[in-house]
This record gives sequence, structure tokens and C-alpha cells, in this order.
Amino acid sequence: MMFHYGGRAAIDRMVVAYGFKTKTSLCEQLGITSSTLANRYTRDSFPADYVIQCALETGASLRWLATGEGVMFEDGRRDVISLEKFTLLDGKLTASNFLMFDKSFLPSGLQSPQCITEDNTTYIVDRIFTNIDDGKWLIDIEGKIGVYDLARIPIKKIRISGGGIKIPFDCMIEDVTLLAKIFSKTTVY
Repeated sequence: MMFHYGGRAAIDRMVVAYGFKTKTSLCEQLGITSSTLANRYTRDSFPADYVIQCALETGASLRWLATGEGVMFEDGRRDVISLEKFTLLDGKLTASNFLMFDKSFLPSGLQSPQCITEDNTTYIVDRIFTNIDDGKWLIDIEGKIGVYDLARIPIKKIRISGGGIKIPFDCMIEDVTLLAKIFSKTTVY
């Protein structure tokens, strides 16, 4: 096997394995500049270090990443899903790559699962919901997005607490924008 060339195809396969749409997203995931990747792509030099990193992070077959032969994921890896990932900082949501996630850890019935990170906490959320019930929610309050506890109270009202709010408050459901229901929270210490 010759690894002096084949970089373009390997880079294209890494974009697919991560579930990205652009090479810029791949650069962000690998922690490299666009010019570094462009250099390897233009010269067609094989990016062995990045291919190995991609295989470890995504579970994609090393053989498929390196050569294009075989299947991208072995049978057991078909249970992996690529979740769109966002960072919550200073009341704003910013797109920030993807998170490879084992489907068996996701609650059944999620229609549009996504990942939200805030400091050392990762939330799995669903942007599509039909019922508004008690629990943790991603809520936009007057242009500031945050994770809050929500409780339903009579006559189409909700009580919002947590998320840095010192005094819980009641409001009409229409007074705030419910962005996503939170189903999972993981905190790294």
C-alpha cells in the first residue's frame, strides 16, 4: 500500500465519517488550520495522523478511511449517530461541529436530537416537541438563551426557575420562546 498519495480521497472520506458538510468543520474538529488541510489536499499527501484520529473519534473503519475499501462502519457501529452540536455562551447559541453518539443512550422518540454544551455540561435536547411539560428546557427569554427549569401552572402559564435566575417568575407560555426540551445532562468534573 502506497501512502505517498491518496490524501484528497482520505480527507473527503473523513468529512463523510464525521458527518460534516464542509472541510472547514473537519479542520475545527481536528484542531488544525484550513491552510494545513488545504496543503495536504493540494499535494495529495496522505494524512495518516488525521485518519487515525478520525477512526478513533468516529468509530469508522480504518481500512475504509485509508483506502475506501469495505464499509464505513462495521456492523456494530451502525448504532452511532452524529448529533449537531452547539455551544451556549453568554446567552447565545453557536454551532460547533458534531458529536458522535451511541443511539442506545438516546431516549426513544426523539425527532430532532441535538447536543448543547455549556461550560463543563453537555445536554442532549430535542428541538421538535408537541407537549410542554415540567422539566429542563432551553428557553429564549427576551433574546437571552439559557437552560431553565419549567413548571406548568394553570391557565396556560409556566413558572421558570434555575439557570441563574435569582427569583423564579411566572409568565404566559407565549411570553418566552421554548427552543428545546432537555432529555439528558452530563457534567464533567
